[in-house]
Amino acid sequence: MTGTREAPAEGARRTGPHGSVARALQRQRGHLLHWAPVAFGVGVAIWFVLPSDPAPAALVAASLACVALGLVAGRAGPGAPPILALAFILAGGIAADLRARNVGAPVLGFRYYGPVEGRIVGIDRSASDAVRLTLAEVHLGDLPPARTPERVRISLYGPQDYFVPEPGRAIMLTANLSPPNGPAEPGGFDFRRHAFFGRLGAVGYTRTPVLAMDDSRDTGPSAWIFRLRMSISTGVRDRMDGPSGAFAAAILTGDRSGLDLERLEHLRASNLAHLLAISGLHMGLLTGVVLGAIRLGLALVPYAALRWPCRKIAASGALVAAAGYLALSGGSVSTERAFVMVSVMLGAVLLERRAISLRAVAIAALIVLARRPEELLSPGFQMSFAATTALVAIFGGLRRLPEIGPRMPRITAPILATVMSSAIAGAATAPYAAAHFGRLSDYGLIANLLSVPVMGLLVMPAAVLTACLWPLGLSGIGLGVMKLGLVWILRVAETVSSWPGAVTAVHAPGPARFSRLSHSGRSG
Repeated sequence: MTGTREAPAEGARRTGPHGSVARALQRQRGHLLHWAPVAFGVGVAIWFVLPSDPAPAALVAASLACVALGLVAGRAGPGAPPILALAFILAGGIAADLRARNVGAPVLGFRYYGPVEGRIVGIDRSASDAVRLTLAEVHLGDLPPARTPERVRISLYGPQDYFVPEPGRAIMLTANLSPPNGPAEPGGFDFRRHAFFGRLGAVGYTRTPVLAMDDSRDTGPSAWIFRLRMSISTGVRDRMDGPSGAFAAAILTGDRSGLDLERLEHLRASNLAHLLAISGLHMGLLTGVVLGAIRLGLALVPYAALRWPCRKIAASGALVAAAGYLALSGGSVSTERAFVMVSVMLGAVLLERRAISLRAVAIAALIVLARRPEELLSPGFQMSFAATTALVAIFGGLRRLPEIGPRMPRITAPILATVMSSAIAGAATAPYAAAHFGRLSDYGLIANLLSVPVMGLLVMPAAVLTACLWPLGLSGIGLGVMKLGLVWILRVAETVSSWPGAVTAVHAPGPARFSRLSHSGRSG
């Protein structure tokens, strides 16, 4: 019996490099899911660097090969990992191709000046601080429907004193439109690709007054949610004036139209702009507050605490809150990505699995890439998953380490965790920020240490309190508390960004950097 067990080991030692590879694969068998999004992402990246779209026959062949590889892997034993990796690579390419075919829409092929009619489906601000409208149901003069873009985006200049943008309202105007442009410089952001996946077929501006066509408005669910978002945003800014009100509207509803460029630049220079985007931090803080509040409330009721699955009930309530936040914030890509990550972790709680693990991160990455393969090339995807992976891996490793030396006071644990989290996340995302944006915020760690705890301990709990008190007409209580934290964060951003050397310019990396895929090959 002993000899039969030792024989494979001896054989493995005699196989040299092949045996080393086999042993390495064997050690990874319990972690294969962690590599699935990596292989899937490789397939997506390969699709983006292809010089042209694959023929439909090639797509069908790849699909059949992917299924065949999955069946073969089930019987391959130790050789299954490479076969599964190849299957996921093919699956990534197939997903990217199907996504591109699904979002394909007409793109304006020339410069256009003339009448534009459409229905408002988006309101934000341009880089020049002008109000910008996204229109659907577009009509461009005599242009046939087959050549008319599905969506256009127009910045408003000139006299617009008597026009108030209303979600879902049909409008008409005279505008200059042109096709979306590609990168402004080699290695730069490819807006054409971004617009293609957003079904945005033309961009432009108008200097003439915008006219409302009639009093009818879209009554669909998405239009209703859009109007609710803008109504809440307007209500928040009416009750909380100044930059803090615009900041509050941005983190509650995703509406940044009230935030001026000066404050926005302060936040960027101090590495605090991520607090504006409704992403993993906001979704995590919100669900954490709701989860804790529900568990605390149930724990105060002895009957419920002893007989009910309080943890699962709290996780379900937090999941509902996250879904509501996703809808209320407009369902942007960053918010959708954060919702997927939070849902996977809360789902693990409901299934009595470990909520925070690399396995949960891998599943979330697979879901995001399967839904929106183009996200692989976005700074938000790369930075959020880099930070999340680093935090989960390092804190998980620290948890397994034996305790050395005297135990630290309990009060220092959250302080140390905050410092470590900011340092780890900053170090993990800095290379991506430098590659994509060409600059580094030298004092970003200090700014985040002074701001993120305030965001988690004051702003987000006050936001939940505001939502609970709003129907009662008492939202001012929560907004007042919220304003204290937002004023502090804006003051930190202004102070840190004014320090000498707050921002360091970074030279563009060489062609090996991954974000170059965003403009290599096709742009959509």
